[in-house]
Amino acid sequence: MTVRPLIGITTYLEEAAWSVWRQPAAVLPGSYLDAVCRAGGTPVLLPPQDGGVVRLIGALDGLLLAGGADIDPARYGAEPHPRTGSPQPHRDRWESDLLAAALDRDLPVLGICRGLQLLNVALGGDLRQHLPDQSHQDPPATYVRRGVVIRPDSRLGEILGPVAQVSCYHHQAVGRLGTGLRATAWSADENVEALELPGRAFTVAVQWHPETDPEDSRLFEAFTAASCKEAAR
Repeated sequence: MTVRPLIGITTYLEEAAWSVWRQPAAVLPGSYLDAVCRAGGTPVLLPPQDGGVVRLIGALDGLLLAGGADIDPARYGAEPHPRTGSPQPHRDRWESDLLAAALDRDLPVLGICRGLQLLNVALGGDLRQHLPDQSHQDPPATYVRRGVVIRPDSRLGEILGPVAQVSCYHHQAVGRLGTGLRATAWSADENVEALELPGRAFTVAVQWHPETDPEDSRLFEAFTAASCKEAAR
């Protein structure tokens, strides 16, 4: 019987509307769930909360850091840019704690968009808070297809090859790299589009949104395969 690894996915905690209701809710685009399921994993949602991090990480086989709001610039010692979104310290703290516990256990980690930025900040890096060229996020609420060049001698290069067309939606980017991280993909305007932590079971983060491309599941399949090994331990 094939093992379906448990993949924890971080979520938003926002005011949402459904039916006659409008109230705070833990929400996540269904595309993340679909991508994990297609790749053979079982998704487990991880909304921001207090406590329980070590036990959760001990029960999971992989951690997916999803996209979302801008990280509080105070976490990397910067003043907020006028275009930086309102901070969400509860989510920042929760996801940083999850990531620290996952790295301590060498649990497979996949970061997407905000997830890449969180990984960089957690390891001492910083962010460019607003890109002067809006080609990564224009028009609003629409993913922009862009080409990226990938370092061939990287985990991502093994998975996707030397070039890929990807779907972007972000107005911030990696600045100074965090300790131990390696940049492994770039857009034509030289923004870092992927990071890896070498020597790990699987710690890969991308600035784009692979969950929105159901025709290409290679990254999720590689992440799930690494998580399957964890589940079998």
